[in-house]
Amino acid sequence: MYCINCGVKLADTEKACPLCGTVPFHPDIPRVQTDRLYPENCLPVTQLSRLGALIVVSTAFLLSMLIPLLCDLQLSSGVTWSGYVIGALLLAYEVCVLPFWFKKPNPVIFVPCGFVMAGLYLLYINLATGGDWFLSFAFPVVGFAGVLVTTVVTLARYVHRGWLYIFGGAAIAAGAFAPVMEFLLNLTFGITHGLVWSFYPLTALVLLGAMLIFLAICRPARESMERKFFI
Repeated sequence: MYCINCGVKLADTEKACPLCGTVPFHPDIPRVQTDRLYPENCLPVTQLSRLGALIVVSTAFLLSMLIPLLCDLQLSSGVTWSGYVIGALLLAYEVCVLPFWFKKPNPVIFVPCGFVMAGLYLLYINLATGGDWFLSFAFPVVGFAGVLVTTVVTLARYVHRGWLYIFGGAAIAAGAFAPVMEFLLNLTFGITHGLVWSFYPLTALVLLGAMLIFLAICRPARESMERKFFI
């Protein structure tokens, strides 16, 4: 017999799991007096709570930011390379850890916040390196990606039907933005060979989006694909 909570093997006479305290019960197994598999003084395993795990992870992130900052201040007498490390860690914390502080995190809120953090990080890099590429390239690219992804997440969360239309339209929009992104790249960094590579993602994404929309419109084709791929 095994514990249904933690999977530990139990003797047939056990009235409770010695590790987690779960009461086992199996009506088909007769209770026969046998020796215990574990000693009487076996202490239960203390499980780390969600709040405790978040505190530990947050402390690790904080230390990971403080240590490079102190080293940078000691070696360079200012904030130089440590700013990139701190910015990257703040971005990773906002994306990977911050939503778990809430019981029911809403992606409609956290997704645009993540893109705002990414934009601010790129702005810091632009200012720290003395570049002039943020407004002409990074801002429109990150802004478009943020608006597109937020729109898809919002529709997928609150619209319970028409997912093929949503993702098909998003694929076409992303493909249509590829030439714009290449144009901004050429304009910002002085590249003069014109539009070259952007037509490949444009073609692939438009075809993918058109296929998804076709499947959404044509029910027999959609059902055939569902049967073929066991969806």
